[in-house]
Amino acid sequence: MTIPLVALNDGHQIPQLGYGVFKVPAEDTERAVAEALEIGYRHIDTAAIYGNEEGVGAAIAKSGIARDDLFVTTKLWNDRQSGDQPFEAVTESLDKLGLEFVDLYLIHWPTPQKNTFLNAWEHLIQIRDNGQARSIGVSNFLVPHLERIVEATGVTPAVNQIELHPAHQQREITAWADEHDVRIESWGPLGQGKYDLFGLPAVADAAAAHEKTPAQVVLRWHLQKGFIVFPKSVRRERLEENFDVFDFELSGPELVAIDALDPRDGSGRVSAHPAEVN
Repeated sequence: MTIPLVALNDGHQIPQLGYGVFKVPAEDTERAVAEALEIGYRHIDTAAIYGNEEGVGAAIAKSGIARDDLFVTTKLWNDRQSGDQPFEAVTESLDKLGLEFVDLYLIHWPTPQKNTFLNAWEHLIQIRDNGQARSIGVSNFLVPHLERIVEATGVTPAVNQIELHPAHQQREITAWADEHDVRIESWGPLGQGKYDLFGLPAVADAAAAHEKTPAQVVLRWHLQKGFIVFPKSVRRERLEENFDVFDFELSGPELVAIDALDPRDGSGRVSAHPAEVN
């Protein structure tokens, strides 16, 4: 199975489906990433704060897969945004990953109370220019944060990785991204199990119609919406299930029904608000 590639605004491409290691214990990471790579995943999303970059790197090193065939993302944590700390942080991440560069380096949160995200973005531009990251982007940025960094530097992020699932579709941010050629990455794409997404008729009915699981239907919805998605699991059977989403297509009415699950008032958010993470 060949994973579709999505073009980024800097000329690079990213596999639309990947494997995320958020909350994967460090002792399980090497095995889980190795299994993901065996199944066919080529896009791995980690972060410094996850504490498992070493496991990701070990699995990559032992995989025998050519570096150019892999896409690796990591992220700059909140307490490393000031001064020249981003330079130190990316070097530490690369050492743990055993890589000369990452394909994508993200600012993890805007931390607006610290007011350091512009400094961080200016440093990420230099990190890209010195070859430690091929592409740079942000995570959890709201429109005012995005507008500020673009106005100040003239450099638009390649991606914005945000909480996005049927009950929380962040339409203001996705509209801005469409207008500025920024790709959206969905984290928590299945709602983190914090509401009965799979039991909702729009999802359950589509799953029955296509003889797929509800999780596969929701992942397919993300893909057909053009989002980049990297569900997390430590179970091989679930990794395989999440990978098996390219042999069916949701109909227009099915997409509309899932789109309608968003209350549009922000009440569907299941994790932290970007204004509150500092």
